[in-house]
Amino acid sequence: MADKIVIMLLNLDLKRHGSLGAPFFQATVAAVMDLEVEMYFAGPSTQLLIRGVAEAIHPGTAREKSVYSFMQDAHEAGVRFVACAGAMDENGLSLDNAIPELDGVAGGGAFIGEIIEDNVVTLTY
Repeated sequence: MADKIVIMLLNLDLKRHGSLGAPFFQATVAAVMDLEVEMYFAGPSTQLLIRGVAEAIHPGTAREKSVYSFMQDAHEAGVRFVACAGAMDENGLSLDNAIPELDGVAGGGAFIGEIIEDNVVTLTY
């Protein structure tokens, strides 16, 4: 059984709001199951780490919960959020405008280093 889940958010379509809650919900569930969970934000998904962006997106038509609320749930459960250093400038993310839940910045090598470890499962969205 895996001890850790590493989630890469790379191919999320930020215009398809209905698909944006699931990765954070699944990360929360994994963390509650006592798994170590890290989420890497690359490409356009790094925009979700900008203050105000995820707050304005609601994955359900009832608009009961924002994507940011799902992110907060995940973070409170112990999920770590890591931004891709190479995607930050291109997508308007800086340490000055980042949400407080951002735990770190790393390059592609850090992600690869994580996923080749034993007992690690990788999910991509």
